[in-house]
Amino acid sequence: MDEITRSEAILSRLESDGRVLVRTLASQLGVSTVTIRKDLESLEQRSALRRVRGGAVASRPADEGTFDTRLRHHRTEKEAIAYAVAPLVRDGDVIALDSSTTCHYLAGQLLDRRGLVVVTNSLPIATLLCERTDANVLLPGGVVRRSARSLVGLVGDVLVGRGPIDRGFLGAHSITAHHGLLDLAGEEAQAKKYLANACREVYGLIDSSKFGSFSIHPCVPIERLTAVYTDSGVDPAAAASISAAGTRVHVVGLDDAS
Repeated sequence: MDEITRSEAILSRLESDGRVLVRTLASQLGVSTVTIRKDLESLEQRSALRRVRGGAVASRPADEGTFDTRLRHHRTEKEAIAYAVAPLVRDGDVIALDSSTTCHYLAGQLLDRRGLVVVTNSLPIATLLCERTDANVLLPGGVVRRSARSLVGLVGDVLVGRGPIDRGFLGAHSITAHHGLLDLAGEEAQAKKYLANACREVYGLIDSSKFGSFSIHPCVPIERLTAVYTDSGVDPAAAASISAAGTRVHVVGLDDAS
């Protein structure tokens, strides 16, 4: 069992039990207590948990939740959306991917593309594409948000005058017909706004749980979105309100990624 698989198992147990013990995890996962302590240390550095004597407890989320936690939430829906959106990206395209977990799943669908130029403020996406593709990856720079594993702050300065990006793909904490895409964190919303402003086309990748969800900071107005992709669990009335505002809504079946 590799580190990623162990980390997912540890976080899953934390999510259900609220606390884990080093010796119990070592026994259940078939590794040494030293290995488990290293895993817990790594997860704590990413704000995914808090270490205590003999084990760890779940972190109290200060904002939208840690990247690792969000990556597991509504995974089936996010993977279906990513699978449906991937054909929009062709070899040699210049694209932008934000730090959302749905965009992380989209990046995983693009590993066979050749010659991409990818602008992203996501450290996990940048790492994935650099390790497994020939893409030229541009990280705009800025300050690291540990919980989201993203870069915020200087995105706009780096993108100004660089030329248009073909297509941008953005997630969000919520979406409404009145405000468009919104986020809980102001600095994350600003980064999304910078990315969107640099793109010819902007696609919102929004799983159904985000429709009607409360959020604070507007990112991208509804009229700036080329289209929204969501899953079949979406409230039809909520999707209709987005369509009525002039933005196409593509509803993806949950078996489309299989």
